[in-house]
Amino acid sequence: MIKLIVFDVDGCLTDGGIIYGGSDEEYKVFNVKDGFVIVSLAKLGYKSAIITGRASKVVERRSKELKIDYLYQGVKDKKATLDEILKKEKLTLENVAAIGDDINDLKLLKSIAWSFAPNDAMDLVKQNVTSVLKLGGGKGAVREMIDLIFEKEGKKEEFLKLWL
Repeated sequence: MIKLIVFDVDGCLTDGGIIYGGSDEEYKVFNVKDGFVIVSLAKLGYKSAIITGRASKVVERRSKELKIDYLYQGVKDKKATLDEILKKEKLTLENVAAIGDDINDLKLLKSIAWSFAPNDAMDLVKQNVTSVLKLGGGKGAVREMIDLIFEKEGKKEEFLKLWL
């Protein structure tokens, strides 16, 4: 049973693009449909985490908006960070689903119960995950992933009841 859902940011929660403004400003575009389903996770008994290789104030803000339980930025070894979370939550790798799109996600993705890649992920990543999604990063891939988890775990009706 999945109890923790882990997200990479660039290329998963976003399309991987970064826009820099004139005075150290950074902009990212997040998908509202992804965010809508992420805020429902805690209500359905799931824990959530962002583990990302870059550090950004924009990601910190988005994480707070979405009520993400764990935010780790500037991470070199995502699997080691996941192990820390699992220890805190008293969970195992069999309780984890995650999405990633690039080589730095592979160690984590290959170790867990259910791994996902957006359709526009690197080929090597797509070859090493459980599920390749139809949608691209920042284009609803995270929503698609969570919908699949809800379907498999029998949470679809419970999710719909939150909003209907």
